[in-house]
Amino acid sequence: MSESARPSARTLLVLGRVSNLPTVWSNCLCGWLLGGGGTESVLLLLCLGASLIYVGGMFLNDAFDAEFDRQHRRERPIPAGAISEGLVWQIGGALLAAGTLTLVFLGPSTALLTALLVASVILYDAVHKAIAFSPVIMASCRFFLLLAAASAGDVGITGLAVWSAIALAGWIVGLSYVARRETVRGPLAVWPLLPLALPIVLTLLVNNYEFRLRGIVLAAILTAWAAICLRHTFSAGHRNVGRTVSGLLAGICLVDLAAAPPEPNATVVLLAFFVAALLAQRFIPAT
Repeated sequence: MSESARPSARTLLVLGRVSNLPTVWSNCLCGWLLGGGGTESVLLLLCLGASLIYVGGMFLNDAFDAEFDRQHRRERPIPAGAISEGLVWQIGGALLAAGTLTLVFLGPSTALLTALLVASVILYDAVHKAIAFSPVIMASCRFFLLLAAASAGDVGITGLAVWSAIALAGWIVGLSYVARRETVRGPLAVWPLLPLALPIVLTLLVNNYEFRLRGIVLAAILTAWAAICLRHTFSAGHRNVGRTVSGLLAGICLVDLAAAPPEPNATVVLLAFFVAALLAQRFIPAT
């Protein structure tokens, strides 16, 4: 049997961008806590369903991009011959369907938001190479994911959950803009990066009174991490857009940390997700 018929485990992991899964779990935990928390079994189902949707969406991303990758990214699994294009379509569709079925039974609100999430994933995969505002579509995926997780909590979607989802979406818009420039030469404009500041502003606004110091510390951490990541793209030396994007992707966990309620256990877990994302990127590319 040919290699494309029996893809290696690494090929499947690369296609699924599984190094980014800790950021998906981070979104689920943050949203669930903002929605009032509840039984841990619901949180586990959220993480499972969201993981299946994410990995399925990543498979479909390569399937939609197969022709582009044959011309510009021949190292990707499909043009490299590591897996057939048809099999990628099949696996991606199956994972997306399984993830959807996992989440839709958590309640009507969660089902609706899951439908919007899946629609956003498919729309992004289909058109992201063709339209300039695709970073907004990508941001909508994380926006609906966080709200879906919040809707599964005991309290449900709150005003803070909505604002946190908007702040998270801003971070995604900024990093997606940089990611679009990974295969394009020329200077990057600075103004599309301004949405990266939304979670920094939010944590300063919502952490007041006795939590003021917490807000300042979290804002400083986010600012420092964004600066560390962006220097790989804007430094005078060799530009490495990939490192910027990978770092900002891992930084999603820090955005969730800034948005989540100040619970010690949650803080430890979210920081662990951040470290896990960075470590996983050493073995599986994030982009």
